[in-house]
Amino acid sequence: MPELPDITVYVEQLAPRIVGQTFEGVRLASPFLLRTAAPPIGAASGKKVLSVRRMGKRIVIGLEDDFYLVLHLMIAGRLHWRDHGKAVQGKIGLAAFDFASGTLLLNEASQKKRAALYLVQGEEALQDFDRGGLEVMDADLDEFRRRLLLANHTLKRALTDPDLFSGIGNAYSDEILHRARLSPVKLTRTLEEGEVQALFASTREVLQEWTDRLRKDTGDGFPEKVTAFRKEMAVHGKYKAPCPVCGTPVQRIVHAENESNYCPTCQTGGKLLADRALSRLLKQDWPRSIEELEARKRATAQS
Repeated sequence: MPELPDITVYVEQLAPRIVGQTFEGVRLASPFLLRTAAPPIGAASGKKVLSVRRMGKRIVIGLEDDFYLVLHLMIAGRLHWRDHGKAVQGKIGLAAFDFASGTLLLNEASQKKRAALYLVQGEEALQDFDRGGLEVMDADLDEFRRRLLLANHTLKRALTDPDLFSGIGNAYSDEILHRARLSPVKLTRTLEEGEVQALFASTREVLQEWTDRLRKDTGDGFPEKVTAFRKEMAVHGKYKAPCPVCGTPVQRIVHAENESNYCPTCQTGGKLLADRALSRLLKQDWPRSIEELEARKRATAQS
């Protein structure tokens, strides 16, 4: 799912292309994309674009007469800027947003169509989409600490909870926790003050570094290769690859459709975190440390 750095760059590149332009309308290829009926989507046609901004992981396009298009890309939704009138792309195309200056295509390369479009009128209606998560890049340590300790969650859950923190998802939370050398399952209220400070610093550093990196990669163009899996990442999507800090194979915890990646040496004191599915299967045979896991691999290879 595109997260804070990705959405920020989308917004930065979209704004100069459409602000001040007329929104001519949207061509919907999927009836499931539009999640609102009132006001009707046609009511936005012909309105001038006044603003583009990020709200959590959503993109908000402000139009005349207090209309707002709210776009949530979810996991597989991606945007592409094309010449005016470009056709919606085959099976993966969901919609084409036509502006006087060009066309914004929305594609979703997944059988599960989860991306969503809303049209609302009025700032009050728009605020219903604001989960209230803290914007860490605008916050100080005290604000971060208060938000982090509101409940006793695992660090992974806390960082990815949009009610607590804005714009952080599965990918960047892995990178943040690795930078801070903290376990994804450590509970927030067990943190020492130095760990809170390290987490605050790493959150800001990782989000800023990746935003800057994506800006540099994009240049004056439009982001065309938005992905949650990048070769420069330390641990996210790097299961079994060597940790760039210590060389230990990166491990993972799989839950539903999400995967948390971590380094046992850097983050958990060498302990392997129990993957729910495998733990139930292996029960007492689950290895307790990276050393035990490697020993079993060697024994298997020799047998």
